[in-house]
Amino acid sequence: MYAHINGTRIFFDVEGMGWVPDGPILRQKPVCFVLHGGPGGDHTGYKPGLTPLAEEMQLVYIDNRGSGHSAKGPQESYSLENNVEDIEALRQHLGLEKIVLHGHSYGGMVAQTYALRYPENVAGLLLLTTSPSYEFLDKAKRIVEEKGTPEMKEIAQVLWDGAFSSKEQLSRFYELMAPMYSVTHNANPNEEERRAALDARERSNRCYEALNEGFGGFLKTFDLRDRLPSITAPTLVMGAMHDWITPAEDSVEIARLIPQSELIIFEKSSHSVIKDEHDHYLSVVIDFVRRRIR
Repeated sequence: MYAHINGTRIFFDVEGMGWVPDGPILRQKPVCFVLHGGPGGDHTGYKPGLTPLAEEMQLVYIDNRGSGHSAKGPQESYSLENNVEDIEALRQHLGLEKIVLHGHSYGGMVAQTYALRYPENVAGLLLLTTSPSYEFLDKAKRIVEEKGTPEMKEIAQVLWDGAFSSKEQLSRFYELMAPMYSVTHNANPNEEERRAALDARERSNRCYEALNEGFGGFLKTFDLRDRLPSITAPTLVMGAMHDWITPAEDSVEIARLIPQSELIIFEKSSHSVIKDEHDHYLSVVIDFVRRRIR
């Protein structure tokens, strides 16, 4: 589905019923906007991993402007400011009141910013392997220097410079960096696994211009730390012990700053927690939603 909002066309997809039979009444479930990473990622990597959450919340998958199935635009339009305002415009377009935000990686940065700008519209925050400030960049650079191969260091420099020049080069980045993103990455897949990986790559439509705009520009000054204590929405912060790009200490810092938030560090995961510890991740999120949001 598409929404013509905020001067662009945003793709979204809905999974799960919004109203469910509950004895003599219809009960409305929370609506959760699923915010992808990048900048420049898309929603496809969360399907079908998040599907079990649709029993607890109606899921609204979103592709940021320029990414996935959403409309393209000039690179300078791929900003944190516009990503936040597109969420608000979509909320209004769908006639929703309060929403839950599931923000992974860069999506978590968007979610935090939205919660600070529109606190009255937030029913809860689910922040997965994300960061509160630009300082994640230097930490990630150090980790790549310590643990990366020469090929990883070379392609990571393109990321730090915001200098990707093609989708093929961006695809090569994710290919080379896969062992850093996931502790369960299989370097020697069988034919079925190889086919599944290729299919997933074909399904996605990443936007290297958006990634360049973020890492080459606004992420270098991104910093919410002094404002996070004003967030009052129920917040679950989820970090990963082996995360290379948004290290676990960043999740600890977010949880320290947001009052009455809850923190979990996944001990057997890197940045791709949903892949590395899928069942554990689902149980943690479902428990939190039932206790703090429903």
